[in-house]
Amino acid sequence: MNIKISVARQLLTLFDEAGRVLREYRVSTGKAGVGEVFGSFQTPRGQHLIRAKIGAGADANTIFVRRRATGEVWSPTFDQLHTGRDWILTRILWLSGCEPGRNRLGPVDTMRRYVYIHGAPDITEMGKPGSHGCIRMRNDDIIELFDLVPAYTPVEISED
Repeated sequence: MNIKISVARQLLTLFDEAGRVLREYRVSTGKAGVGEVFGSFQTPRGQHLIRAKIGAGADANTIFVRRRATGEVWSPTFDQLHTGRDWILTRILWLSGCEPGRNRLGPVDTMRRYVYIHGAPDITEMGKPGSHGCIRMRNDDIIELFDLVPAYTPVEISED
């Protein structure tokens, strides 16, 4: 299996080993566009892999901070109490770059930038850039994807 994320189309596509499309999901990538530099809040490009899967079995809308479930569950009321937060919910697929100097090591290291594919509140608009650099998905979609892909699944993020 492998995953391709098109920033232009705001679409994540899951392929099987023969290159057939298994699933397509609307996503939301970085509001600041694409880029690899630490602190840019941009979505990194290039070849990656899923280094870690976090949150197996957690309920939808479980809130994660620093890759740990907080014991809290997102709701519209909770959202109003914490305005402006970039919510990481339900599941996390932590990405690691595979291209030294582009998205691995030094100031461009995707994993050290804590770039994930993760769940987001259902009120979050998909199909439009809006994240702080991560790839946001609907909670039902990230649960499905999480269950379909193993760790070390290749992920390509491109501008097209």
